[in-house]
Amino acid sequence: MDQNFITQNSQSEDNSSIDLGVLISYIWKKKLSIFAFAAFSAIISIIYALSLSDQYKSSAILMSTSSTSSPSLSNLGGLGGIASLAGLSLGGMQDGDKSTIAIELIQTWGFIEKFIQDNQLEAEVFALEGWDKENNIPIYNDDIYNVKENTWLPDPDGDENETLKPTSWLLYEAIMERINISKDEETGFITVSVEHFSPYVAKKWVDLLVSAINDELKMREISETNKKIRYLEEQTEKTHVAEMRNIFFELIKEQTQTLMLAEVSQEYALKTLSPAKVAEKKSKPFRAVIVILTTFLGAMLGLVVVVVGFIRGTLSK
Repeated sequence: MDQNFITQNSQSEDNSSIDLGVLISYIWKKKLSIFAFAAFSAIISIIYALSLSDQYKSSAILMSTSSTSSPSLSNLGGLGGIASLAGLSLGGMQDGDKSTIAIELIQTWGFIEKFIQDNQLEAEVFALEGWDKENNIPIYNDDIYNVKENTWLPDPDGDENETLKPTSWLLYEAIMERINISKDEETGFITVSVEHFSPYVAKKWVDLLVSAINDELKMREISETNKKIRYLEEQTEKTHVAEMRNIFFELIKEQTQTLMLAEVSQEYALKTLSPAKVAEKKSKPFRAVIVILTTFLGAMLGLVVVVVGFIRGTLSK
């Protein structure tokens, strides 16, 4: 009984070895099929890679500007509490606040919507699909946009007056695919990057974004500071205590200084350390990588098909 079991086991091992050898031999015989899968994948990947337009990245490195020092309210009695009850904070925007607000704000729908409208970027965001490098001419999708007349084409599926002009949300999604903003936690430096078909458009957008975020935070600071000054002036008129009036005058002086600095500063929140440049080399696509990976996957698919065919043939016998 034991001898028969050993003999059967030995035969099973021999069959397994023979099957593996047969499989390798079968794969070798079908090498042309595997090659055909790889060649087909290579051709498709080459066509696809060549159809992709070059894209260029432009980046600017920024740092948060130093904010004006605000007077400490720790020794001013109940003034801090009075300001809080009025819904005002007498402290200015801190450096960390500026960078954090800038990063978050630049990614919001409302800010981007205003940014696109103010700079009339609708066509560049949604209709521009390539760049003529030799003539430095942007290439627009003429199926949706008429470059000569600067108009969006009528919507064939819509009403009589409807055009193919994208909605605010579609514009937001399209532009955010090209914008990247990040902060180095060690240095605190902020990098704003734009990737686009045209290196000139990429640089222009970076410059416009930096200017827009500075202007937005500047206007917010001016608005808030004016509120604080009006509040302090009201409190000054209400009180007849000389010491309190002196404190209010001092705070008004500090807030006026903050207001003046904000009004004259062009780079109020973010200071440019390294300005954006027109890229000379493309950032993507990596055509060679696309072709190599797709060809390899095609060869693996061909191998899988051959092995599955061998297993099915073996099981059917």
